[in-house]
Amino acid sequence: MLKLSLRNILRQKIHTTMSLISIICGVVGIILAGGWVNDIFIQLGEALIHSQSGHIQIYKQGYFHEGSRSPEKYLIYDFDQMKKTVAQQITVEKFDSITARLNFSGLLNNGRSDLPIVGDGIQPENEGQFSTALKITDGRQLTDQDKFGLMLGRGLANGLKLKPGDTVTLLTNTIEGTLNSLDFEVIGIFQTFSNDYDARTIKISLATAQELLSINAVNALVISLKETKNTDQITALLKNKLDSFDLEVRTWTELNDFYEKTVDLYKSQFGVLQLIILVMVCLSVANSVNMSIYERTGEFGTMLALGNRSMDVFYLIISENLLLGCIGASLGIAIGMFLALTISAIGIPMPPPPNADLGYIAQIRIVPSVLLLAFLIGLFATVIAAIMPARKIARLPIVEALRQNY
Repeated sequence: MLKLSLRNILRQKIHTTMSLISIICGVVGIILAGGWVNDIFIQLGEALIHSQSGHIQIYKQGYFHEGSRSPEKYLIYDFDQMKKTVAQQITVEKFDSITARLNFSGLLNNGRSDLPIVGDGIQPENEGQFSTALKITDGRQLTDQDKFGLMLGRGLANGLKLKPGDTVTLLTNTIEGTLNSLDFEVIGIFQTFSNDYDARTIKISLATAQELLSINAVNALVISLKETKNTDQITALLKNKLDSFDLEVRTWTELNDFYEKTVDLYKSQFGVLQLIILVMVCLSVANSVNMSIYERTGEFGTMLALGNRSMDVFYLIISENLLLGCIGASLGIAIGMFLALTISAIGIPMPPPPNADLGYIAQIRIVPSVLLLAFLIGLFATVIAAIMPARKIARLPIVEALRQNY
């Protein structure tokens, strides 16, 4: 049956070519669209990880839900020892760095006006290793020597008309509730993918933040891994190991609600696109199959007259299209991968996403699950398109089918 099907496909050159073009275009479209959407997921995720949240954050149990109301109840005091304990649980080939942070809020004053801010007390050397997606637009990175140095987001700098070298006053509450203030020199201005983050965030050294808040503790330990794909595995390990220390572990996806909503949005859009491509392939192939079957009605009538059963004709048509779908989907996969690699080598300049000023260079990722999906859609769309015409021919009276030979 397959041998006869292959000979029939090769014999019907025009219809075979038309069907293959339809299948290949559909498969290539799914590969390119799916690869582009997955690239958005990856680049957005890496931007969040390497500018804000890291891969994993560790808090005192309850801080994630209640810490903003009573931060003094959810502090990690022995954070240096805890950093060593956490680092020992992660294998060297997966571990990149770990740093401590102390979060606070307050007012930043330039001598003329002030704005509310959210601050991070950071360990500059450790933070510099992992904040690779944080772009310094003016000045330089904070170092361990900058005890009274300050970095701030570009939006905040524009709001207060600040530049490197300017002096500002930071006013905040200590853990006990009293007011405290320190003067800082602006060391650098940074920019991330998020305008909201840049419009309200400052970074100072951890030691200075602890002095400002009159406390020797931190809110969070932030872990950076060498590969994002290891996040879930390391998180499960840490949750098991740190449960006795009364600590909670959160992944970067849990910390970035914006990311999960963006992924859900694009997945829904991609699902609609897949459905549209499936319908287009079915209609295109169905048109070609109908034309081919109509022209071969006399041939099928001769088969029936020679003693072949109706089901034999039906199975022959289905096997032809099954074979056609396999060939078309395979060619589509090969062409789609070639185009994806070629386009990725060139890059696609993209405008800034919503709530951002930074554009980026998009690529077409080759994703195994998308390749499999594209192949199955190309294959099954071709087979589905042939079912109705094949049933119609199989039920056609022999005499009526033989008339097509004259």
